[in-house]
Amino acid sequence: MPDKIYKKIEIVGTSPVSISEAVKHAIDKAGESLRHMSWFEVKEIRGFIDEHKGNEVLFQATLKVGFRLED
Repeated sequence: MPDKIYKKIEIVGTSPVSISEAVKHAIDKAGESLRHMSWFEVKEIRGFIDEHKGNEVLFQATLKVGFRLED
């Protein structure tokens, strides 16, 4: 049986509610087009403040997602 090979990509999820929801949105969306996702790591957390919308906050989470390449 050959060794498994993995690839990493970087994605950014957003949410007006929380950081954890931003992470979940990113993983859910990636899962629509990626197969064999195995792990993720949160690389950066930040927020955006929109002063034109009453200081509305948007949470952003940058993730690296690892997935196994098909044989």
